[in-house]
Amino acid sequence: MTNAEPPAPRTVVPIDTSPLIAEAFAQAEVTALRHAVTCHAHAAGLAGQRLDDFVLAVNELITNAVRHGGGRGWLRLWQQPGRLVCEVADHGRGIGAARLDDHRRPAPETAGGWGLWLARELSDAMQVETGAAGTTVRISSTVGVPEPAGE
Repeated sequence: MTNAEPPAPRTVVPIDTSPLIAEAFAQAEVTALRHAVTCHAHAAGLAGQRLDDFVLAVNELITNAVRHGGGRGWLRLWQQPGRLVCEVADHGRGIGAARLDDHRRPAPETAGGWGLWLARELSDAMQVETGAAGTTVRISSTVGVPEPAGE
């Protein structure tokens, strides 16, 4: 009889589809990454204003990661049934509770502080996990929603 370790348990978490994008980025990659998100989001079914809103929300998150999250970040984009999901992570010092809990629109003359507010307003859902080791923001948008008439 040997003292071999038992095999590791198999995961029971279902693995959805592969990510459309899974890339590390720094300032130099922001524009190319935004264009890639636009192409994949359009192919996933976002169009018109919903596409523009989603891409702007993602742009705010990647810009925040570069500016406030240590100069670089990691972006993952994937599709789930009926929605498109984007997650941006960084290794910054985290977001303070007061800023995170404040959902009010920044004052028009405010130079900063618009990123999270815009991401929240321009996506259908947003979750934030933050702490001393960094921040992860996940946004999603429903796909297949028709544009309102006249837009």
